[in-house]
Amino acid sequence: MTSLRRIAVATSSATIRLTAFMFLRWIPGHHFVPLIFTSLVVYLSSIASLVGNPQPREYQTNGAQKGSTNRKQVPGQAKAGDSVLKTLFGGLPHAGSKLLTRTTIVINIVLALLALDFLTRGYLLYPNDNIAFSRIGYVSPTTANLVLREPNSAHLPVTVMYQESADSSGDWYEEGIVYKLDNSTDFTTAVTINDLKPSTQYRYLLSNNKSGTFITAPEPGYPEASRLSFVTSSCLKPNFPYNILSHPLRVPGLEQMTEALAKLPELLRPAFMLFLGDFIYIDVPYRFGSSMSHYRSEYRRIYSSPSWSHGSTDNRAIDLPWLHTLDDHEIENDWSQGNKTSPYPEAADPFIHYHVRANPPIPTTPFAQPDNVTYFSFANGPASFFMLDTRTYRTEPSQENSTILGHAQLQSLLTYISTPEQPGIHWKIISSSVPFTKNWHVGTTDTWGGFLGERRTVFEAMWRAERDLGIRVILLSGDRHEFGATRFPDPALNLSIKDLQPNTPGTGLHEFSVGPLSMFYLPIRTYRQTDNEDVAVKYVPEGNSKFGLIDIADDVEDVDPDAEAPVPVRSSVLTYSLYVDGEVVWRYRLSVPLDRDAVAHASLTDSDKASRLPSGRVLEDKLPDLSWNAVLGSVVGRVPELSKWVVGRCQDTYFDLAGRVLKAERLID
Repeated sequence: MTSLRRIAVATSSATIRLTAFMFLRWIPGHHFVPLIFTSLVVYLSSIASLVGNPQPREYQTNGAQKGSTNRKQVPGQAKAGDSVLKTLFGGLPHAGSKLLTRTTIVINIVLALLALDFLTRGYLLYPNDNIAFSRIGYVSPTTANLVLREPNSAHLPVTVMYQESADSSGDWYEEGIVYKLDNSTDFTTAVTINDLKPSTQYRYLLSNNKSGTFITAPEPGYPEASRLSFVTSSCLKPNFPYNILSHPLRVPGLEQMTEALAKLPELLRPAFMLFLGDFIYIDVPYRFGSSMSHYRSEYRRIYSSPSWSHGSTDNRAIDLPWLHTLDDHEIENDWSQGNKTSPYPEAADPFIHYHVRANPPIPTTPFAQPDNVTYFSFANGPASFFMLDTRTYRTEPSQENSTILGHAQLQSLLTYISTPEQPGIHWKIISSSVPFTKNWHVGTTDTWGGFLGERRTVFEAMWRAERDLGIRVILLSGDRHEFGATRFPDPALNLSIKDLQPNTPGTGLHEFSVGPLSMFYLPIRTYRQTDNEDVAVKYVPEGNSKFGLIDIADDVEDVDPDAEAPVPVRSSVLTYSLYVDGEVVWRYRLSVPLDRDAVAHASLTDSDKASRLPSGRVLEDKLPDLSWNAVLGSVVGRVPELSKWVVGRCQDTYFDLAGRVLKAERLID
């Protein structure tokens, strides 16, 4: 009969190996750490008792005669018939080989040490108090915001100089001198480089030998202003999936993005990165503290990553202007306690110094004291942008008066949406750290799905703007570690059921939610369409690195491709390219007609259809449809309503259980 000690050895060994694999390669959940080390203690103590009670080569006998069949095994001892595979893979001792027994013990100890290495190496060995760096943030046609950090007083004062890249032999211009840096700002400061030329590449040089390049935005009204490319993503964690041979601060997804962007033609090179939150993970896999110094150290570690300088000097990620929004893991998981409750003040300090100071300006009408505003607005080429803060001002979700934006930000957003744009701007792009769609069924209340009343108010303003202003509204978000494209049709269009089917392109507000740039992805399916309000377009869960490349340019589009005689019209065209692990896997196209007269005279059978913005089109799709509806549709079809009901109940139960697990692991963003 198998002894309790052997059961304890086998169970604890299996727990160590399974949880270590999940922790290092799958999801860095904080519950895995105590499981791994508790199991290791149980395993070592249990196997020591087995090994310490030596197994005889023969079974002991009860009878005196040599051929007696009455043999008795000593309780608790390892079996003489143990196999090599059972020892190596099951963690049990081997009666005939001390080497095999020691090997299986070492395997479990090494797995625990690897987990400990992932957890602590970066934190303990790289506090990086002495890191000096510089980066570019918001760039306008005539200015560029520069953030620098220099903790070494011997390098002060720091002089900021710049020149046009095309004039490498010309004079350097001095923008300013930084005389003092201290711990009040974690030795950081922001400098605005002024008097620049539009659509021009510059290089900057600091007296502490930090340098970089940037390109100014185009001047409105000029041909260059009809085109814009930029990238967007969210969520990054160094050295995940874990690799013992990697630098603990290496960010693989950042390097994949750098290599992918370097392959693009010059016209498609992005002007900036719109990063939508979770730049640091203060609480994953383990929160070492909640003081201001802990938050600051996480930002220093990320900016110390060698991945920022990966690739050629002409295509470094550190030279791409980054614009940032705030999300929960930069504060605390699922944060909804406002901007006064701890640890928000401690978390906001480095976010302001490292990111806000380099961000675009606040809206013209912020409806709040400007010093307290963390939402931003700017224009670049054919698009204007509103960068929401969906963490600082939110209240508890799913309450009668829940707000995700706060009164001041909501009024500022509504004013932005309803304000006509300057000539040449055809797109209003609104970014949120969390998705607008309620199609995600794990952690839904942490998204706009927990604030549906406020969402409806915002959507009604957006639909009205598309009808009245002749512009198109695009929504960008992150947070979910998955990609989801969703459209929200205007109820006033009275679309048919056919136009509202899942996994179809079409009309309506479009949201593109993408992440992570470098982190885990959810191995379970969490996105599905449940009504006709949020129509699924594309769902891509797999991929440790995902980002979107958005390109806007003038082109000729057919107003109604399905008509007998499509009318080509000059349009501003937006192409969204989804990259997964460095490769384009899906592309989608939207457009805004620029010739209204041609649209009005188009040969359309439906007069209401003439007033709609053109439907979206899938240009490329390298991935199979893995949504719930597609998978279940291929199995049970559309016939029995009972099957649909049963499947729906099973799905609801599945999502509820998945949500509980991920909530417990603090991994729902």
